Amino acid sequence: MSDPLTLPRLFDTPGPRLFGLPPGSDFPADLLAGLEARLGEAPPHQRARVQIIVNTQRMRRRLRRLFDAGPAALLPRVDLLTDLECRAPIPPAVSSIRRRLELIRLISALLDAEPELAPRAALYDLADSLARLLDEMQGERVTLEDIAALDVSDLSGHWARAQRFLEIVGQVPRADDLPDPEERQRRVVETLIAEWDAAPPQHPVILAGSTGSRGATHLLMQAVARLPQGAVLLPGYDFDLPQAIWDQLDDPLTGEDHPQFRFRKLMLGLGLEPGDVQQWAPAACNPARNRLISLALRPAPVTHQWLEEGPGLGALEPPLERITLVKAPGPRAEAMAIALRMRHAAESGEVAALITPDRSLTRQVSAALTRWGILPDDSAGTPLQTTAPGRLLRQVADLFDAPPSAVRLLALLKHPLTHTGSARGPHLELTRKLELFLRREARPHPGPEDIRAFIERQQDPLAPDWAGWLCDWAFTTADPGPVPLAERVAAHMALAERISRGSAPETEGTLWKKDAGEAALRVMQKLSEDADYGDAFTARDYGDLAHAILGTGEVRNPDEPHPRILIWGTLEARVQGADVVILGGLNEGSWPEATQPDPWLNRQMRKDAGLLLPERKVGLSAHDFQQAVAAKEVWLTRALRSQDAETVPSRWLNRMTNLLSGLPGQGGPEALAAMEARGAHWLGLVRGVEAPVTAPRAPRPSPAPPVAARPRELWVTDIRTLIRDPYAIYAKRILRLRRLNPLMRDPDAMMRGIVSHTAIETFVQGVNEGQIDLTRAALLSTVSDVLDRDVPWGEARALWRARLDRNADWFLRGEEARQAQALQVFTEKTGKAEIAGLGFTLSAKADRVDLDADGRVHLFDYKTGTPPTEAQQKTFDKQLLLEAAIAERAGFGDLGPRPVAQAVYIGLGTSPKEVPAPLDDEPPGTVWENFTELARAWLEPQRGYTARRAMEEVGRVGDYDQLSRHGEWEDSDAPDLRPLSMEGSHEA
Repeated sequence: MSDPLTLPRLFDTPGPRLFGLPPGSDFPADLLAGLEARLGEAPPHQRARVQIIVNTQRMRRRLRRLFDAGPAALLPRVDLLTDLECRAPIPPAVSSIRRRLELIRLISALLDAEPELAPRAALYDLADSLARLLDEMQGERVTLEDIAALDVSDLSGHWARAQRFLEIVGQVPRADDLPDPEERQRRVVETLIAEWDAAPPQHPVILAGSTGSRGATHLLMQAVARLPQGAVLLPGYDFDLPQAIWDQLDDPLTGEDHPQFRFRKLMLGLGLEPGDVQQWAPAACNPARNRLISLALRPAPVTHQWLEEGPGLGALEPPLERITLVKAPGPRAEAMAIALRMRHAAESGEVAALITPDRSLTRQVSAALTRWGILPDDSAGTPLQTTAPGRLLRQVADLFDAPPSAVRLLALLKHPLTHTGSARGPHLELTRKLELFLRREARPHPGPEDIRAFIERQQDPLAPDWAGWLCDWAFTTADPGPVPLAERVAAHMALAERISRGSAPETEGTLWKKDAGEAALRVMQKLSEDADYGDAFTARDYGDLAHAILGTGEVRNPDEPHPRILIWGTLEARVQGADVVILGGLNEGSWPEATQPDPWLNRQMRKDAGLLLPERKVGLSAHDFQQAVAAKEVWLTRALRSQDAETVPSRWLNRMTNLLSGLPGQGGPEALAAMEARGAHWLGLVRGVEAPVTAPRAPRPSPAPPVAARPRELWVTDIRTLIRDPYAIYAKRILRLRRLNPLMRDPDAMMRGIVSHTAIETFVQGVNEGQIDLTRAALLSTVSDVLDRDVPWGEARALWRARLDRNADWFLRGEEARQAQALQVFTEKTGKAEIAGLGFTLSAKADRVDLDADGRVHLFDYKTGTPPTEAQQKTFDKQLLLEAAIAERAGFGDLGPRPVAQAVYIGLGTSPKEVPAPLDDEPPGTVWENFTELARAWLEPQRGYTARRAMEEVGRVGDYDQLSRHGEWEDSDAPDLRPLSMEGSHEA
């Protein structure tokens, strides 16, 4: 019987020990297989003495599942790197929020003292950039003295400014002496190494899956490799890379973007050569494909080796027969092709994994999968800021800056977490009614008086309390000035809870419920705990801070995802395998991501100081690509265009395709064509899925409702529409449909016309009543009053005021003449006339009606646009001609029948002018006879209301074009006359 205290010996060779698994291996499974082969028939208790250190929770779970799937046995201890940190007697790291606030405070003070260094708008970006530099310096053991000693003789101006900020890094005062995260991790590793040096552990310690890209992890890997029974297992190790290439990776300036650079750095630190790295276990990979990829990814200076070593690769079609290259026309097609393949995997029982750093692509793929009821298991989860609690907290933070506009107010009221304490149904009903009220009354920036006016029209007994709750937080919260951060956070949380709770104070809302709510509460509580480290914040600055902090959290999807449809980030993919691996978004700028410029140190300065080069991330991405492309079945996808611009293929995909194209003797071009053909097949399926369902084209409508349903009264402004677009009259007067006004009305031509009309009418009426002088100053004062009252856009007010100012002298000269001849002046005068025997009434509201000393009528209509020409008035724009006919028929009430001396459009546009109506050519009597015939024609049963009968401009969009399904038919199509019954159905 073996001694229970005997420790297992896995390794008989002296350290340091490095092992590797080639690209394409199932890392957790092969790790376990190699461990089992070394343990052999070892007693169970010796298995339990083996310690495995991994870097991700996913890998630990996968290892445990693999152990559980085997025979019953004691399991090795599987630790995370973070578990080691918890056992070290070192204070916890300072929170990221606290450190950010500390840096913001210091940078803010520096900018206050020296505003020429940078604009205050860059405050948060500067803080984040300095935090990243601080992390890197601590991780790589670089001090401020190392930075200060750099040779910057050719960068004196820039360096002097940069040094003022870099000095801040060493000025963060902390009474509790808490370390930064990277500093703590390094101290943990150094403490652990010191313990091991004093008493080396004799049990096996295997550090598996790390690449050594971070300084502290690199140190730990070296220490584990030197332990008596320690070993480091490297993922995706390139056993095919020649010694000469390894030697070229010694210089970071030329080698750091190579996928194997970090392994070379580790070897140099341990005094090992590539030949000393042993294969941990036989791996079910594709050696021929690995050799091809290894050659394709050689450093740029030695790509001439493609010609020398390429012919030795042998036939290329067999190793590439399970690689598919998808060159989609755009991101949507790329996402749909990926979704189709993942759906096929789900139906056939395969495990499919999408690997991409492009979160936009993953969202599109997830959305495409929902059409088949598939929810992928996304390792990144959902960003906290896009969850319901995150969105509500961001919207509430914006309330401190200014009272909400109609759009923002309704977005808050409709939020799924608003008013969840009780009476959610009545709340939504009142919200719907409030929206209609704000649209109809044109209230883009509502206030308490608007809410009160709305509530007065409601019968709901809950409406008064609901209105009080709404006004309590919507219009009393704004506080844009500086406020201590602790007060801001407390007010933010209290206000969010008040909005979520609703109008019943004794109830509790659901803001902090479920996973997303609990995560949001943790973030806000942490911000509250660290708020004393921040300065006073303006409302806008606090909103930016809250948005940024909420953007750092992630929440797992609460729904159960599909167990075999996976979306991985590149970190999760390094140590996991799948039947189908899809590498998506293979374009420059996406994979690899574009390197961000360092505002502090250039590449040479970074190298001299011992910091990481920008190419580090490129090298890590290259290693991820090399591992993933070696999987059993691989998809490589990219979009040829994005946002209306051509994309550039990823450098690794470029290298791979260029190498294949240059090896015709090995069937490279044919292998590449076969890869693209497989991709084209799936893109063809995408076109089939995306093809619109064919439906019969809608005809150009010309409904003919019963005579009894047709309007018996129209306004003179309707006649132009009746002639040009009869269908609009059908929709407006018969169906009684009205366009819903936008919540935030744009300062468009229609609004400019209404406001200009109001200003001119107010001025003219005041002049007639003797309250306003007929002067330029009085006119412009009236214009300013109306603009300030009715136009909430400062820029529009200025432009419209300037236009009326330019036209003021011209208008006053004309107004003096009009006032001189007028005995009486009426504004907004309503009139009507009935067609005898037809029961049809024509109504009008004249902008202005003047009576002269001879008892004649002078009609005027104000136009802010271009007035209609005489030819247009004769055929289509008959407004003034019809008003003249009404006036001669005693249609304007107490005025009685009057002869019309003139009818004039007063154009107030860019080129002001007066355009008279052609009364001589179109006398009122003749106009009325013609109108009578027109009205009689529209009361004929077979007369249809044809859509867009004679539009002035083909491209002009009408309010009812969507209802008529314009676009499915052309203006030149013959109208489809459809008699209708009183019930609205077609008559047989």
